[in-house]
Amino acid sequence: ILQRNKFESLPKVSFMTSRMKSLKYLDMSNNLLRHDGADVQCQWAESLTELDLSSNQLADAVFECLPANIKRLDLQNNQISSVPKGIADLKSLEELNLASNRLADLPGCSGFTSLRFLNVEMNSILTPSADFFQSCPRVRELQAGHNPFKCSCELQDFIQVERQSGGKLFGWPAAYVCEYPEGLRGMELKDFHLSELACNTTLLLVTALLLTLVLVAIVAFLCIYLDVPWYVRMTWQWTQTKRRAWHNHPKEQEAVLQFHAFISYSERDSLWVKNELIPNLEKGEGCVQLCQHERNFIPGKSIVENIINCIEKSYKSIFVLSPNFVQSEWCHYELYFAHHKLFSENSDSLILILLEPIPPYVIPARYHKLKALMAKRTYLEWPKERSKRALFWANLRAAISINLP
Repeated sequence: ILQRNKFESLPKVSFMTSRMKSLKYLDMSNNLLRHDGADVQCQWAESLTELDLSSNQLADAVFECLPANIKRLDLQNNQISSVPKGIADLKSLEELNLASNRLADLPGCSGFTSLRFLNVEMNSILTPSADFFQSCPRVRELQAGHNPFKCSCELQDFIQVERQSGGKLFGWPAAYVCEYPEGLRGMELKDFHLSELACNTTLLLVTALLLTLVLVAIVAFLCIYLDVPWYVRMTWQWTQTKRRAWHNHPKEQEAVLQFHAFISYSERDSLWVKNELIPNLEKGEGCVQLCQHERNFIPGKSIVENIINCIEKSYKSIFVLSPNFVQSEWCHYELYFAHHKLFSENSDSLILILLEPIPPYVIPARYHKLKALMAKRTYLEWPKERSKRALFWANLRAAISINLP
């Protein structure tokens, strides 16, 4: 026992013991021992099986200068940061104490094939390797508590090892506490848990991809069901038409009312419009000026531009509703732009005439505005009895009565 002296050179100590044929135990703790590994050979007594080198100034190079037949080795409280692979070949080593050093991870057992006990307490181990017990199959007890554990996904694998190893971790669970992150400081490792989704990158990516695909599918379905591309296209055309009108006639941006009403109807209902609606409104007292696409659309302009201009120059928009109406693409355009005017000007410009009953299942999904209008707004029904038609025309004239400039 030579502890608490002033020995400085580990190789010199080894040569000092080389001729001691019966030496089994040597205590060199609390000295000033160093070994820089500068090609200096060490020669220990072959009988030496227990060596205490704790509380010295030894670094990683100490593993180049150790007794070949050592069974118990104490390197506690030194400056060891790692166990170099391929240097030490201590086949008889059974107990190794590396507590209070600078280790960042658990050492492997490539050079310690007989190791049964390992102490790495109070080092700088944040995330211990989960494969330690696989690389060190003979280790019965690992003392790894009081390290600044970082509670993360990687640490969960190590915790799982403890559950599977059946009590190989000495001091579990009190000595194994989270140090990082700040929010988990003080939590015992046995209480730390993260979901499989949070830790499995592949599973997380697959889940995110599936959720993205589902979201895209839902958005695409809603776009098709509600005919969003059609509305976007119509809004774009309406914006372009207004922009062209601004550039061509900036002084006439405020549209002047020229018609009492714009008529929107299906071509299949044109006979009723020409034989009933137009004659009854445009003749007699209180003559009404109607805007009809056949006679008031300006040649050379696009159909959409003509529709927008006619709706903006009309005080009201009359829609002749029937099963034919909901099957007409152009009627849909006219309804959209008239509805847009209704909201942009905050006016009451829509008049709905129900020429024939429309079963709800006949109305396409994209006509949700028409469904909403028919549910919330009062509409005039074309009476089949002739005796009631005078009242119908009177109500319609009253709805569009205005003095045009």
